[in-house]
Amino acid sequence: MSWFISFLILSFLIFFHELGHYLAARIVGVYVEVFSIGFGPKLAAFRAFGNEWRISAIFLGGYVKMKGQDDSNPTKKNYDPDSYLSKTPLQRIFILVAGPFANFIAAYLFFFAIALGGPVALEPVIGEVSKNSPAEVAGLRKNDKIVSINGKKITTWSEMAKAIGASKGTLQLQVQRGGYIEFKTLTPTYQEAINEFGEKIKRKMIGIRSAGVTKKMDLGLFGSLRYAWDKTLWTSTMIFKGVEKLITGEVPAKELGGVISIVKITSDAAQAGWMSALFFAALFSVNLGVLNLFPIPALDGGHIMFNLYEMITRKQPSEEVLYRLTVAGWVLLLGLMGLGLYNDINRLTGS
Repeated sequence: MSWFISFLILSFLIFFHELGHYLAARIVGVYVEVFSIGFGPKLAAFRAFGNEWRISAIFLGGYVKMKGQDDSNPTKKNYDPDSYLSKTPLQRIFILVAGPFANFIAAYLFFFAIALGGPVALEPVIGEVSKNSPAEVAGLRKNDKIVSINGKKITTWSEMAKAIGASKGTLQLQVQRGGYIEFKTLTPTYQEAINEFGEKIKRKMIGIRSAGVTKKMDLGLFGSLRYAWDKTLWTSTMIFKGVEKLITGEVPAKELGGVISIVKITSDAAQAGWMSALFFAALFSVNLGVLNLFPIPALDGGHIMFNLYEMITRKQPSEEVLYRLTVAGWVLLLGLMGLGLYNDINRLTGS
């Protein structure tokens, strides 16, 4: 059942992305011939709103086929008034950006739903104090709860870590111990830590570990709106950084996952509960949005790049250049998909 839910989630995200393109195209007067979930041979189809809606066999994405646009043969031209190519570069960019933008909107809505449901967060309760650390020297103990830092109220472990990391000089801590409040003074030191990408870094720390005490957050309407914005922004930033580190080699290529990993992780998230499923759906939706903006000719970002070139130079790229770059883009994209699938198989077989 969880695998079925994962396919439903992925189908929805693909549909929402393509719906962004579809609606933007209709707004600027471009005729949409086909709206497809999946590629390759047609499995099922029906006609509505003047175009064909299709489910195709290769379930690795989807597409909106607009009049005058053909990625399989970019040299085919059509300049009818309702054609994609008859529109200005700015109108075309609007159509292209609408798909990734729809993914960011979907992610925001998912995070908003999580916020309304009451996400769980770690409380700033100490579980362990490292020997000879600033925390031990200051007299902090197990089960102490940090209430404020330099007069700023602290409600979660994440807030506490950010406050320590951004601090300058000495910190004044208000600590709850039993039924009493105590005040501690300490100075963080740079210590070795592991970041989100598994890299060793130096970070300001005080030498404590969490007790694992959690609480359900009651964010309210405006707090939920802010939570959704912060999470959408954070995931977008993390994906950009992750891709950058893959390109520079800081993160090894073996970490790249393919469609099997995506389905498995989504399935595991669905088993863990609706909130976990929504969180991964939001994460993957942002992933789709960010990656589609990269300037690879087979993706939205590549087409945006061509239209920006036309806006700047007042002329279209030559047919030969357009064709060669599009083919190169598909080769790169299929190569990355193949690498992800290869890594997935190695993980499954334990290689």
